[in-house]
Amino acid sequence: MSSELVQHLQREWQARLIETHISWVLLDGTHAWKIKKPVKLFFLDFSELAVRRELCMQELWLNRRLAPDLYLDVRPVVGSAQAPRLGKALRPGLPDEEPAIEYVLQMKQFEPGALLSERLAAGRLEGAQLERLARRLAVFHQTADMAEPDSDWGSPAQITQPVENLLDGLAAHGCDSACARLRPWLHAQAVQLHGTWLLRKTQGRIVEGHGDLHLANAVVLGEEVTAFDCIEFDPALRWIDGLNDIAFMVMDLLAHARADLAWRFLNSYLDERGDHAGLPVLRYYLVYRAMVRALVARLRADQGAQDQGPDYLALALRLIEPPAPRLLITHGVSGSGKSFVSGQLLEQADAIRLRADVVRKRLFGLGPGAVSSGQVAGGIYDAQTTEATYARLRKLAQGALAAGWPVIVDATFLHEADRARFHALAQELGVPFHILHCQAPHAVLCERIVARRTQGHDASEADLAVLQAQLAQALPLLDSERAHTLVVDATQPWSAQALAAQWLAATAS
Repeated sequence: MSSELVQHLQREWQARLIETHISWVLLDGTHAWKIKKPVKLFFLDFSELAVRRELCMQELWLNRRLAPDLYLDVRPVVGSAQAPRLGKALRPGLPDEEPAIEYVLQMKQFEPGALLSERLAAGRLEGAQLERLARRLAVFHQTADMAEPDSDWGSPAQITQPVENLLDGLAAHGCDSACARLRPWLHAQAVQLHGTWLLRKTQGRIVEGHGDLHLANAVVLGEEVTAFDCIEFDPALRWIDGLNDIAFMVMDLLAHARADLAWRFLNSYLDERGDHAGLPVLRYYLVYRAMVRALVARLRADQGAQDQGPDYLALALRLIEPPAPRLLITHGVSGSGKSFVSGQLLEQADAIRLRADVVRKRLFGLGPGAVSSGQVAGGIYDAQTTEATYARLRKLAQGALAAGWPVIVDATFLHEADRARFHALAQELGVPFHILHCQAPHAVLCERIVARRTQGHDASEADLAVLQAQLAQALPLLDSERAHTLVVDATQPWSAQALAAQWLAATAS
């Protein structure tokens, strides 16, 4: 009956129909009306009307966390499929006023082209928009309900079981060869990450998240960028590691050949959330998310839909055989362009960036955008804090490199001893080591610092006094270091793509 009902409503409302493998959505120009299909699949069961009612209410409440202006009500459909009408909006704890034949989630319809998937296809998805989304999600995860210590959410079994289900589902759809390559890697990772998963649960990293953060589930609403359409039908897919949640968006951007945007989004999230220590689990989650989309494409094909999307399964196979990690540290005083250049470089080199300015603030419990003056007695640029900052940067770099990621450490590195410790780390791990030296004339340095302080949008709080202190103690790189140094004068034309190619091709360590 639901299919007949949807057809009647579409004609009556003169609405456009969007169909997925689990729902129908009718767009009438003002509202979006979502009806769950009465289907039973291996990962969900919408076959009972009472279940669809409860899940509509769950979907309304859960999605109001990130998109309160989009999600309006749940309305019963009463009457018959041939003569349906909408009943009054449901209220929690109260029964229906009339017998319902179906339930519909009422949402505000957003402008055409507002989805990130649509903006990407049209070439209008901006890095700044993804940064705003990353910061919003980081705050969302920071404030979301955390899993109780005695719950099963976030346990190794809860993490690996959906992966096993995906492998079985993909194998049943003729993907035996890919599964034969993925399965041993996933099993080996599960053994290796077992202790890390347990630790992250004790650290409060398992939260009630979104669960389905791909490009078609995020939207630009004016100046805001947010996510919608979270997982409501299975709590196990929603109570997850925050890195598992955002891995979906990273993976989807990678699948659409926009690695630059993927790494910009990821690094923005990591800076805001302060979760660089979780990087060892990220690759597993990226592969898992690629498998999710690969199976969804095949399920939709079963229902007659034509899949014109990326080859997610091919991406999963590429992710389990990544390039070798490498380490790059920056060198230069404040205002020399280190953060700007490294920000461009990370997009081209698929790299993780660790910023001293961000890590320094984290030592005092401050976020990247916080202003430390008035909150930290004596300031945050004393010698003891600087030493602690470099120690923390080294530890985070070690974890990221050991997990197989290229790493850029963005700091002044004015002292040879600090550079030597990171060079020694690279040698211990057997990865290439390079220095990125950024330079600019004194007048430009001062101009940039004044502008940055005036705008107040950067994590750095270095002022002219800090710059003068740096210039007083700065010494040139040693001759032995210049052999593995890349030089950028940010006042002159330069190419981030060429710089990335130079770094990734270099073998010196």
